[in-house]
Amino acid sequence: MTTDIQEPAPFATPFEWIGGEVKVRALVDRFYDLMDIEPGYAELRAAHGNTLEDARQKLFWFLCGWLGGPQHYTEQFGHPRLRMRHMPFSIGVQERDQWLACMDQAMGETGVDAALRARLKTSFFQTADWMRNQPGSHG
Repeated sequence: MTTDIQEPAPFATPFEWIGGEVKVRALVDRFYDLMDIEPGYAELRAAHGNTLEDARQKLFWFLCGWLGGPQHYTEQFGHPRLRMRHMPFSIGVQERDQWLACMDQAMGETGVDAALRARLKTSFFQTADWMRNQPGSHG
């Protein structure tokens, strides 16, 4: 017996899969809101200075392009050069782990598809671990 129900077409990019700019903005906003209010992210929040507005905008622009959408960040600032741009900040295992936990919580709370969330967690870990500039074993 055949049915008219079809599997959804695969998305061309993670940007499409997540739901475009509206969902990326919601994810970034939730990420920074959590960082601001959750005591478990205190060291991560402290590393961001007095205001989060600049960081919010830059992460939104970056994630849009990183996920395969519009290249807002590159158009504004050129190549992200993430490690170089983060060198002024002390990033160790604790900051890495808080960033990852905060982003995972934000993905969960903004309804990122479970399969996409799992893929992004892997990619975020690799990038966040590479950003560390304080002593400690990588991996």
